[in-house]
Amino acid sequence: MLKGFFTVPTPMNEPVYSYAPGTKERSLLKEAIAAARATEIDIPMYIGGEEVRTSKKVKITPPHDHKHVLGYFNQGTKENVKEAIDAALAAKNDWENLPWEQRAAIFLKAAELISTKYRYKLNAATMLGQSKNPYQAEIDSACEIADFLRFNVKYMSEIYQQQPPINPKNVWNRVEQRPLEGFVFALTPFNFTAIAGNLPTSAAMMGNVVVWKPANTQIYSANVLMEIFREAGVPAGVINLVYVSGPDAGDVIFKHPDFAGIHFTGSTGVFQDIWKTIGENIHLYKTYPRIVGETGGKDFILAHPSADLDVLNTALVRGAFEFQGQKCSAASRAYVPKSLWKELKEKMERDIKTFKIGGTEDFSNFINAVIDEKAFDKITKYIDRAKESKDAEVVIGGEYDKSKGYFINPTVIVAEKADYETMSEELFGPVLTIYVYDDKKWAETLKLVDTTSIYALTGSIISQDRYAIEEATHYLRNAAGNFYINDKCTGAVVGQQPFGGARGSGTNDKAGSMINLLRWVSPRTIKETFNPDVDYRYPFLSEEL
Repeated sequence: MLKGFFTVPTPMNEPVYSYAPGTKERSLLKEAIAAARATEIDIPMYIGGEEVRTSKKVKITPPHDHKHVLGYFNQGTKENVKEAIDAALAAKNDWENLPWEQRAAIFLKAAELISTKYRYKLNAATMLGQSKNPYQAEIDSACEIADFLRFNVKYMSEIYQQQPPINPKNVWNRVEQRPLEGFVFALTPFNFTAIAGNLPTSAAMMGNVVVWKPANTQIYSANVLMEIFREAGVPAGVINLVYVSGPDAGDVIFKHPDFAGIHFTGSTGVFQDIWKTIGENIHLYKTYPRIVGETGGKDFILAHPSADLDVLNTALVRGAFEFQGQKCSAASRAYVPKSLWKELKEKMERDIKTFKIGGTEDFSNFINAVIDEKAFDKITKYIDRAKESKDAEVVIGGEYDKSKGYFINPTVIVAEKADYETMSEELFGPVLTIYVYDDKKWAETLKLVDTTSIYALTGSIISQDRYAIEEATHYLRNAAGNFYINDKCTGAVVGQQPFGGARGSGTNDKAGSMINLLRWVSPRTIKETFNPDVDYRYPFLSEEL
């Protein structure tokens, strides 16, 4: 076995390709999209190194072209979940005893494969399966997942280096970071391929074994991730990928004595149900499970009367409508002073009118489809209610059509009441609700921002007034785990802005930072005494002379 103190490569953020006309990456990505569209694939589950297929095949189609079939995934059962747990536990001993630098090498290789050999295949899968345009796919499934892997390796090495600062004479104190005793369940969302890759790998990197269940609407790109992980050298059974219903997974996993933790991104309601179930079953487990989750958001942009209108407009149209508003961090409510509203509305109308809407294969389309029919129906019901409400007005957009794909035009609602439903409830779609406030009611508006929603994920202040910036930054300190000044409230970058929120938005364990990795280890303190005492008597027990 190798011996040494190893220094890992210094991580740097993966450069974002432009995909501008005439670039090499543009032509390579178009080739990858064409190849993916031309082939129907049969996607297996991956359990203990085996490709598992079942008799139940579920169709996968692009959200923007739901009559085209990309392939089928194999729907699993509770029995497959049990097999995945068994495979994980069988792999556990060898994996956790593998030297950490060997684990690091595997995930560094995965990052390199993603950024080179598989870049266009993975981006194409994200574009087709999740309806992301080239830029949104690039920053997600090429750059962010590579960043997660590289920076997490660095954080892992730094965690192992953390040792007690005091070693008195005759004693050596040290701390080792053990993986959790059992298996970790990774439950991942549709909206980011990077999140789907990070949740299982961050736990696995620290020596844990994982059962991974992705959202059905992300399986197409999850399959490519698993292909990469296997080529990078992740051993059989370390990460097991299953496609089962949520109830089937939960019924097996949350009753298993070796359940050691969950790494989750998804809805607040589901996370709360999981937390409740774990609490009810707490007597069944060998250890107290780690519960790590990032959930919903009702993210805000607050404009001060001093705001630069062009900055505000860009922050709103990008923050609200990129990837159809299907980001946990998307701007979905805004507070605009009355003095700025008329001119801001004109700028927003001007820009939104230029948005092209359609499939991801046409790179001139800025807006694509929402993820599926269920999401489409939910979002459009809110739009329809706003059209009929006396407390709201649809001022931009409001049109939608699902005949070919699940397309919803970017929609701006003006709410007459600050607590109107689209100001407080998460929609997860291309809908922005604006409340126009009296310029003199800045203090009251700060309170509205802080109290209107149960969530506290992201938010931003747009202002040229430094006193107002300082006041909002302090007053809204609990309203957003990621707070932005003069920028949109989306776009956190690994290594730059650790991501996560509190309140109803999750446990704030900050993906993309050491904080998150610390959740997947259990420290053990070791004290070694070189010349131990051989007599119980202390000096104070001696008789006085």
